[in-house]
Amino acid sequence: MNKTYYICKYTPVELLTALGGDCGILNTMPRGFELAEQIAHPNICGFGKTLLEAVLEGQVKELVLVNCCDTIRSVCDVLEDSGKLDFLYMLDILHSSGACSRERTAAQLKGLARAYSAYKGTAFDPEKFREAFRRPERIKGPHLKVLGARMGEELFSMVQKLMPLPVENASCVNNRSVGSLMPPEERDFDRLMDWYAGELLCQPPCMRMMDHAGRKQLYNDPDLKGIVYHTVKFCDFYSFEYADIKEHTDVPLLKIESDYTLQSSGQLMTRLEAFAETITPEETVGKEIKMGKGYFAGIDSGSTSTDVVILDKEKNMIAGIVLPTGAGAAVGAERALEEALKEAGLHREDIDALVTTGYGRTAIQAGDKSITEITCHAKGAHHLDPDVRTVVDIGGQDSKVIRIDENGAVENFVMNDKCAAGTGRFLEMMARTMEMDLDDMSETGLTYKEDITISSMCTVFAESEVVSLIAQNKETDDIVHGLNKAVATKTAALAKRVGGQEKYMMTGGVSKNKGLVKTLEEKLGTSLVIHKDAQLCGALGAALFALEMTDTRA
Repeated sequence: MNKTYYICKYTPVELLTALGGDCGILNTMPRGFELAEQIAHPNICGFGKTLLEAVLEGQVKELVLVNCCDTIRSVCDVLEDSGKLDFLYMLDILHSSGACSRERTAAQLKGLARAYSAYKGTAFDPEKFREAFRRPERIKGPHLKVLGARMGEELFSMVQKLMPLPVENASCVNNRSVGSLMPPEERDFDRLMDWYAGELLCQPPCMRMMDHAGRKQLYNDPDLKGIVYHTVKFCDFYSFEYADIKEHTDVPLLKIESDYTLQSSGQLMTRLEAFAETITPEETVGKEIKMGKGYFAGIDSGSTSTDVVILDKEKNMIAGIVLPTGAGAAVGAERALEEALKEAGLHREDIDALVTTGYGRTAIQAGDKSITEITCHAKGAHHLDPDVRTVVDIGGQDSKVIRIDENGAVENFVMNDKCAAGTGRFLEMMARTMEMDLDDMSETGLTYKEDITISSMCTVFAESEVVSLIAQNKETDDIVHGLNKAVATKTAALAKRVGGQEKYMMTGGVSKNKGLVKTLEEKLGTSLVIHKDAQLCGALGAALFALEMTDTRA
């Protein structure tokens, strides 16, 4: 028997069950939208494309939709024309829970019952209807919640796996609350549907409803210890609620956005891991630590360079190495560690604990623990200067701005990790286009005559602009300043989003770029602390965590 899929919590699942249906939420994330993009506008949201992809691949034969938004209406029209479905029905529910909406919804329910009954060849079964009502299960005790727009099953599973507390999916379709009351002993179908319409409409509202003040009950919970707020690319319904929640709750809050593909869930892993590390104090889990010579190592495996720091038990840095990562994170890490040991005059067995961080941290098997670069950069920056409250790290693959407290713990952070714009890779590619090395580029642009603006932050388009500027015989200093300004503008925007506070410190290899540092200081309206060990900050933080592991095990 085919499963009847639905996408909205206002779908009358109990009615469909009473008519012989086997219902399931359509909420899986495809690898891409190869089929959907052949027949749909490219700017419809990822979930709309997911619906199209599932039907076109033949995974879905029966589908009941609710008029959630214009995208769903458009998708319904496309699916109707496709002829791929055995049963397709759109419920037209008004965006309120008043008496008029209840009457309209009851009529819609009866229309669906007639169509579904004719399709299935079944009649309404009152007993099955009652049996379908089940009280929603809620997590008791300390927990986290996912709020906002629907989150794909695969991404939610990742969230559950990464978080230190149980996680409740209270996003969109998953916060369905029908079942708190059992249906009345009513044999008249019309009156029963009138009662049922009220139950469907009186759930905690979604953001499509005209009055969504009742959503506060989703996060006014004394056992709630953190919120992951999810939005879907090209969907505006849930973008506004995040700001309101931020003002009315004190629990840790992380906002993420996906395009509803499996690829986007992978991109979000570092953000989720870093958020998890802010929920509870670090737990010393991992390999058994044996006290040895009193030396501790941190490896920061980045996309461009691999950095290693070795500390003694007094937190003195006795070795600091920066080497190109090369083709493999594990090989690059081993090579950098060997160089650091050589510099310190030590052997591998002299290291009591080793913590890995950075882009390639999970590929390094030699570590005792893996911690995100967000937390490690915060730790390292605090060690270098305890007065620092905002850390700016422009890495090879991503850029991040981290706000920290007086103890060096992460209070908030934002990342740009969806494209090369505003990252070290962007500068590297632009230097190659201008036939310069990065060292030369860091000095160029300090003095300029024409204030050029690079209008596109897309790396590919920006490269075309640079080629065009070169063809116009623009001065090299002016072009480089334009590139620095583009990166600085994007980074300053991240700092504003995170609520950056004095003092600011810049970490990572890009901190050596004098032209960019100067331009970023102008955009921020403040000076940046550039420590001599700025590039080693992530590895330093990892080494400090390694030392603390042995302190707690002692």
